[in-house]
Amino acid sequence: MSETAMNAARMIDMLPDSDQHLAYELIKKLVLAWDPDFTKLTPEEAKLLNEAENDEFVDAEDIDWSQIGA
Repeated sequence: MSETAMNAARMIDMLPDSDQHLAYELIKKLVLAWDPDFTKLTPEEAKLLNEAENDEFVDAEDIDWSQIGA
């Protein structure tokens, strides 16, 4: 989590419950306006996805499942 996000969480935690809910709804509205379908990646997510795509995966169709555990 970024330093900014941690600071925001600390500040929100200092608010009364009703104001915490208001702050949460505001952040939620900002996030939905930025990415309504939740399809954008954070830099960390993009890095992990790139690493996974460049890793060596085995296609399930290439596995002889009848021989597993034999």
